Amino acid sequence: MTIKTNPRRPRGRQLGLPFTGHTGANNAITDVAGIGVGFRTIIEDEPRPGRPRPTRTGVTAILPHMHSETPVPVYAGVHRFNGNGEMTGTHWIEDGGYFLGPVVITNTHGVGMAHHATVKWMIDHYASTYQTDDFLWIMPVIAETYDGALNDINGMHVSEADVRAALDSVAAGPVQEGNCGGGTGMITYGFKGGTGTSSRILEFDGRSYTIGTLVQANHGQRDWLTISGVPVGRHMRDGTPQSQLQERGSIIVVIATDLPLAPHQLKRLARRAAIGIGRNGTPGGNNSGDIFLAFSTANAHPMAHKANGHLPLQIVNDEPLDPVYMAAVDSVEEAVVNAMLAAEDMGGTPHDRFRIQAISHDRLAELIRQYGRMEPERAHS
Repeated sequence: MTIKTNPRRPRGRQLGLPFTGHTGANNAITDVAGIGVGFRTIIEDEPRPGRPRPTRTGVTAILPHMHSETPVPVYAGVHRFNGNGEMTGTHWIEDGGYFLGPVVITNTHGVGMAHHATVKWMIDHYASTYQTDDFLWIMPVIAETYDGALNDINGMHVSEADVRAALDSVAAGPVQEGNCGGGTGMITYGFKGGTGTSSRILEFDGRSYTIGTLVQANHGQRDWLTISGVPVGRHMRDGTPQSQLQERGSIIVVIATDLPLAPHQLKRLARRAAIGIGRNGTPGGNNSGDIFLAFSTANAHPMAHKANGHLPLQIVNDEPLDPVYMAAVDSVEEAVVNAMLAAEDMGGTPHDRFRIQAISHDRLAELIRQYGRMEPERAHS
């Protein structure tokens, strides 16, 4: 097995794309205090014994309240834009309004192992809570997109050790993008896609808050692709694989914030991810699983069986939330583009059906410049 990491390539803002809004220090979901992200990336060029194709897959882990020694309920909301996909634990989020523990993203056929391994990790990681006489249940949030064009997905190569490695590696700070973690084998608008992230800092009622987004982008067909209002896909048809002429992928969007939002508000925030991915051209194809989760790290309190009958809850007014919705839309749009810009070519070996090319930075910058959309200081560079 080969575990690879990619060097950081220029992101959208570094390329001069005119994204709006002010980002956090890392322009990543980890700009929301207390959130850590970890990866397990598996990239192999030769098939494993008895298998027809190489393994290129992995696991992404997002952990709210990463420094807590006990599970912290996290208020959340979910939205299914197009439902050809999976995110576990969402029935309880709809009813209970919260989840406990990490969010793990992998490939479609890795959901079962990821769920199993995450439960075991939580039992070990929160031993003082779960290794007791309390009758407690664990219902982790596991999501997926399909990487079968570039990965031997039927080999089901994601192992318990891989999931635990991702969870054990969660950290704050800069977040790797592109061909990493669960996004390793993903394709976006016919280009190599994968993991992307972004953030926004905004003022609300005189205080500063953060919106952070992480996507696993595996959706869209080439002709739909729009970046900064430019119909990029119609100009960049070279290298489009036949398999991407029809929508065959999915996207998972995770939106995090430290703004004190109640579950009904987080559900509304999750819906805005549809506008964010729509800015880049997708209408949400029939075969796509476009599933969105929003959560807040505010209002931390003990698990229900340890809490008082009355819980203190801070909640913001719905009326001034429009800038928050806009920040979420902007960060989702940028995260998808960052995923594509960070990705590198994959496939093309004698064992592969396809070679999926990453989007050309130079050609993209040229198109953005031709349409007059480049940031002014880079327009003539």
